[in-house]
Amino acid sequence: MRKLALDDTILLEVEKPARYLGNEINAVYKDKSRIDVRFCMCFPDVYEIGMSHLGIQILYDMFNRREDVWCERVYSPWVDLDRILRERQIPLFALESQDPVSDFDFLGITLQYEMCYTNVLQILDLSGIPLMADKRGEEDPFVIGGGPCACNPEPLADFFDLFYIGEGETSYDALMDAYKEHKRAGGRRQDFLLKAAQIPGIYVPSLYEVAYEADGTIASMKPCVSGVPKKVERQVVTDLTGAVYPQKPLVPFIKVTQDRVVLEIQRGCIRGCRFCQAGMLYRPTRERELEMLKSSAREMLRATGHEEISLSSLSSSDYSRLPELVTFLLDTFGEQGVNISLPSLRIDAFSLEVMSKVQDIRKSSLTFAPEAGSQRLRDVINKGLTEEIILKGAGDAFDSGWSKVKLYFMLGLPTEQEEDQKSIAWLAEKIARRYYEIPKEQRKGKCQITVSTSFFVPKPFTPFQWAGMCTREEFLERAHTVNQEIKDQLNRKSMKYNWHEADVTVLEGVFARGDRRLSGLLLKAYEKGCLFDSWTECFHNEKWMEAFEETGTDLLFYTTRERKKEECFPWDFIDSGVTKSFLYREWERAMAGTVSPNCRLKCQGCGAGRYESGVCLRRSDDSEETEREEA
Repeated sequence: MRKLALDDTILLEVEKPARYLGNEINAVYKDKSRIDVRFCMCFPDVYEIGMSHLGIQILYDMFNRREDVWCERVYSPWVDLDRILRERQIPLFALESQDPVSDFDFLGITLQYEMCYTNVLQILDLSGIPLMADKRGEEDPFVIGGGPCACNPEPLADFFDLFYIGEGETSYDALMDAYKEHKRAGGRRQDFLLKAAQIPGIYVPSLYEVAYEADGTIASMKPCVSGVPKKVERQVVTDLTGAVYPQKPLVPFIKVTQDRVVLEIQRGCIRGCRFCQAGMLYRPTRERELEMLKSSAREMLRATGHEEISLSSLSSSDYSRLPELVTFLLDTFGEQGVNISLPSLRIDAFSLEVMSKVQDIRKSSLTFAPEAGSQRLRDVINKGLTEEIILKGAGDAFDSGWSKVKLYFMLGLPTEQEEDQKSIAWLAEKIARRYYEIPKEQRKGKCQITVSTSFFVPKPFTPFQWAGMCTREEFLERAHTVNQEIKDQLNRKSMKYNWHEADVTVLEGVFARGDRRLSGLLLKAYEKGCLFDSWTECFHNEKWMEAFEETGTDLLFYTTRERKKEECFPWDFIDSGVTKSFLYREWERAMAGTVSPNCRLKCQGCGAGRYESGVCLRRSDDSEETEREEA
């Protein structure tokens, strides 16, 4: 019988006590006396968001398949429990055993979004683990970070012992084996870090030193001990079908963000949008085999009792066996009342036919992501969508019975002009006009077009990593331009406009491209009370601005300046698989407004062909020639 870390009086004081109880369906319990390695997996946000994350479900399953490892979970306690834990000096605990996080061998923190970085410090602080890695002793857990933000781990370098660079299915077993050997030998903490740094994909920040130029840019970054690689190779799963995939996902007792079975059908994207970090990082595009997906769908629905299954992918329409998979899911589970969710679809005839079967078209919205209003700017970002395609997709949707459309755009893209901003409103107007071309008696209610704009952040390992980004004031000015232009349209009553918070975007840009000198800024903001910065009700920009001033951190150095071709980036020590020369070539093509074809049409020699996996198995002779030139 487990003893809960929180007694009933505390649980009655907090919102949603089920966040902290554990004991969910399919949770894993083991005998601690028979375990060699205890790993606490952390998502630094509230339970409802962390429980919806597929990556943690995969790693949780993978670790717990080992008899010598017990992987448990912890999430950021909401502000009510945060206060109670501090006041009553209760250490943060893992859900399964309810043991303090500080008792574990590893604390693994997934880094999904830059605005969760203060929550990372909250986790360490409430666990009683020294915030700075160089202050930790032999009894403290090893703190390891992973996830997409680990592609630039430098802003967090001082707080982590290790980072796992890439996809977790490849090198974690080697890391666990190395730790077991280290533990048996009774080695020192530093000995293990040195050994871990020699495992592919493992980065140990303390074993590298950074030198800076007079202008603040990086002069060099190199190992400060022998035996440590100059470049850390990002790990890539070459056989996605054969990789581990959870057959018994965890089932929460409260409603979470993604309350359904998630079936990852492929990883990566063939499209090559120049702003998209995931599209560059997760190359090459790799598909899971159809029979494996069918089997996984059966097993996961049986093990969870969920009434919905979602197909996960950056671009589901590009999955080559999508018609067969969707037909199987509808035929097999449709009569059982299981809903099918199909995000990331292009709006074409097949997609509309399928969605009409799985969605209530009277209530649901269709989503288009043109990203830019004008054709010129869509060519700059390599979106690969023409206005004709967008209008045809919207028209087909309206003819099929839909009346609600969501449109997603970005503001502040490289080369963007006022006309590009106004073109967002003009495109929305053309889509509305297409709806009202339908005879009145055939329309399905009032047309509703929701236009949403986020603000562009240049991300590492994208062709736009050399771009400068807008200031807060410039972002808001562009949003107001779009807003006013929408108000001037004939069908303005059919349109609604939303835009993202500019303050948050600026901070995201700072930490996305920052270096390890930002640790002081992050620590100062946390000390001032910054926490849950991705939540509007918790975000306090004035505290962040005070932290910038008090630490002498130049915000504009990290955001607005355009980078030179030869600049050494904080993340250049990572070999992502995609070459820097390819990314710069795409940056030049963007400035020329030149479109690059997708990976299936013509290989661009990005470097991912080295993995000989997925779409890269079908390389042409000219792709091999291009890659030789890159080398």
